[in-house]
Amino acid sequence: MRRTVDYYFATMSPWAYLGHERFVRLASAAGAEVRVRPMDLGKIFPLSGGLPLGKRAPQRQAYRLVELRRWSEWLKLPLNLHPKHFPVSGDASCRLISVVAERDGTEAALRLTGAVLAAVWAQERDIADTATLAELLGESGLDAARLAQSQAEEGQALADAHTQAAIDAGVFGAPAYVIDGEVYWGQDRLDFVERRLRA
Repeated sequence: MRRTVDYYFATMSPWAYLGHERFVRLASAAGAEVRVRPMDLGKIFPLSGGLPLGKRAPQRQAYRLVELRRWSEWLKLPLNLHPKHFPVSGDASCRLISVVAERDGTEAALRLTGAVLAAVWAQERDIADTATLAELLGESGLDAARLAQSQAEEGQALADAHTQAAIDAGVFGAPAYVIDGEVYWGQDRLDFVERRLRA
């Protein structure tokens, strides 16, 4: 039986960036259906006890940097620990990915998601900037009209629906992978995700 994974992430999350390509590969290898669902952690954290990075204890902030460096080196993925455009609003990019998922399908949405995440963490680009999003659409081979569509009511409605779905599923951080109602939180849980998909 083909399994479905609800893929929840925030477009400014370094952990989503570190896990994205691995998740795409393993989901494809397992023949899983992926539902791409960018979410707004600003609405989820107050409900789940999460804190924005700047409000976390200093030792937690320091350890985050250590772990990011470790994972970046282990995965051989370039990552700027202090990117030029972070923190940054992920709202516009979430709306855009949501519209692409709805109109162009999962593969296109995953391709754009990878481009957006890399833009923040490897390329020093501002994903809150409309011009940057237009460039990322073009680089991903997608219709330029999606940008205007994401700025209309459709884009906000889709993004809100994904965030509500995350809340309903009990998701509290990014990335999260939900399979048959069970949450797997964090790119460091991808081994468990792979085993579940292959079971």
